[in-house]
Amino acid sequence: MKSSIVIVGFFILGTLCGVFDILPAEWFEGGVSFYALCALMFCVGVGIGNDPHTVRNFRSLSVRLTLLPLFTILGTLAGAAVASLVLTTRSLPECMAVGSGFAYYSLSSIFITEYKGVELGTIALLSNISREIITLLCAPLLVRFFGPLAPIASGGATTMDTTLPVIIRYSGREYAILSIFHGFIVDFSVPFLVTFFCSL
Repeated sequence: MKSSIVIVGFFILGTLCGVFDILPAEWFEGGVSFYALCALMFCVGVGIGNDPHTVRNFRSLSVRLTLLPLFTILGTLAGAAVASLVLTTRSLPECMAVGSGFAYYSLSSIFITEYKGVELGTIALLSNISREIITLLCAPLLVRFFGPLAPIASGGATTMDTTLPVIIRYSGREYAILSIFHGFIVDFSVPFLVTFFCSL
């Protein structure tokens, strides 16, 4: 839990730096965040590669576990459909489009903004950022109450990058391959599902 609070603390610090222009804007025009993410993925890759059980864990991945991305997608869309019953100002396709971001806020919010306008795009951004932050903060609780697969399902498309270290720490290193596979499949579905629901 302490490490999750530290991560969110850095997120808040970064937000404040952006709001008050503490850091030069030129730093971020060259894609610094992209290179930081690449460095994170490199470190995670080295950590997984040094584990002699990685290949064995991938080979032993059961067919049942490979269906986890499908259930994550279906469960999220079902939740978005239920949310549309409560949010009467938003249509079912709009709620489904927001849900189809699966925490991939940078891509989904851009698509939704182009198709449906800035307001829904902002809602998608905040919704998907919240999903990622909840996964980072609540991973220990999710594992304790719902099992090691819960943070993976909660993380959506982020389980192969930003939430992967937290998942490895609390679910176990043996779930690293599943987490990456899950993130890749869910990530791949985002542009197709978001554009589909936006076009309805």
